Parts: sequence; structure tokens; C-alpha cells
Amino acid sequence: MKITAGDLVHNEGTGSVTSRERRKFLKLGFAIAGVYAGGKILGLTSLVATGHAANIVDKYPHNPHYSMVMRISVCINCELCMNGCSTTNSVPPPEYRTRILTKKYSGTLDRQVEFIPVLCNQCNNAPCYRSCPTRATYKDQRTGIVKMESKKCIGCKTCMLACPYDARHFSEARRAVDKCDFCWETRLSKGETITACANACPTGARTFGNITDPENVVYKLVHQIEEMVWVIRPEDDTKPNVFYMKGNLVSVDNILKGQNFKITNPS
Repeated sequence: MKITAGDLVHNEGTGSVTSRERRKFLKLGFAIAGVYAGGKILGLTSLVATGHAANIVDKYPHNPHYSMVMRISVCINCELCMNGCSTTNSVPPPEYRTRILTKKYSGTLDRQVEFIPVLCNQCNNAPCYRSCPTRATYKDQRTGIVKMESKKCIGCKTCMLACPYDARHFSEARRAVDKCDFCWETRLSKGETITACANACPTGARTFGNITDPENVVYKLVHQIEEMVWVIRPEDDTKPNVFYMKGNLVSVDNILKGQNFKITNPS
């Protein structure tokens, strides 16, 4: 794909990476190993942000503005999403663009384990593309998707350091940093309307769509008032486009029938 000047934002270089994120990166290293394990990605912040996630999304700069909602109460850790992503995007294991973290509870009778899918949050204010020294990482101003131009990547891993979600990895096959692009290259740009991971999920734990459209299921799930919706690490002010909710079958059924649904003006 040809990149024009209008598709790129001003590069801030490595100086935009905060000392806090540098310390976090050095402490965590490159591996998360797919477990909650008393901290790491989710343990660095409360899962539930103050207020409703709809208050975090103050504007939708793109149309369509692609987003995803994770319904963690129906994720069963079958890993079909991971396999679907790997097959569709030619990402060989053990490399993955999406993973499932495991949160363990103690002293509870109703639920002892919770599975939490994670991937690139396609942030509106993404520190990864602001810190990339070669502009290999950029935010497509038409779709809002944070993408990689592999041939420009020099493997410095600064973007990996800057990402609060540990959603990037160095691909040995590509000899460049790799990440989720919401299946833009393999599906969306070819007319498909759903990502490979959402398409492969047997329980509907992953819902993909256009948050600009009030009739779209993603918009309805994020703006409903039936139950809490949150984002991971809200204090980093990255303005992510991946949202989380418990999302049990009864509440979602009520939401999609139009009950307790609040329409707001995205402009």
C-alpha cells in the first residue's frame, strides 16, 4: 500500500517514551506468557475505569471507526481466535497478534477463573507510532487502524517499549515488529466486515464493528447503560478502541433489543 504524507502523523522520536514506561518495559521484559500472574498488563491498573467507557470515547475521528468489544464472561479460552488470526495473517506460532490472559480468583464460589482476550487497542492517541524513529509504525488517517510498514522497521523495538498493552512482538519471519491490524490487509481491505479472531470465536466473546454508526452492535454495546464497560489502563490516556464488559447472554440480549440504550452524538 502506498503511504502518503496525509496518512502519517508527526514523529516524536524516542523522547516521547516516558521514564515510567521505560522502567515498566525493563521490568517486564518481552514475555507475558499469557497469564495474569499477579500483575503485568492488567494488574498495573484497575480493570474498571471511573465512569462508563462511553465517557472515555470523546470523539470518533474516522468513519468507519473500527472498534472491538470483549465480553469476558463468555470467553472459554478455546484459542480458536488465536488460531484463526495465525492462519489468516500468516503469523507462525509461537508468535501471536492476540492472546488470552487468565485471571484467577481465590475465595469465590461462583467463578474461579476469568479469561481476558487482549490485542492491539488501535489507540487514537497511540504512543507506539509517536515514538517510532522511522515511521514504520503509523496510524492510517482513513481507518484509524495503527499499521506497520515492515520494510521501514529497523528492529529497535522502541514501539514495543512504548505500548502499554504489550501488544507488539518482533517477528523473526518478517524481521520486523509485528502487530494486529484488525485484519485490514487480509480481510477488511478485501470487503470482509469482521476480523478473523471475531469470526472464529464460537461464543461471541469478540464483537467487531463500527463505533461511529449508532445502529452498529459495537456502538450499542459501548453506549448501553445495562452494565459497566471499561478499557484497560485508562490512566495512560491512549484512547483505546478495544472495550471490555462482562457481557452475559441475558444482558446483551436486552441491549440488542433496545432496552436501556443511550444514543449519544459522536461529533
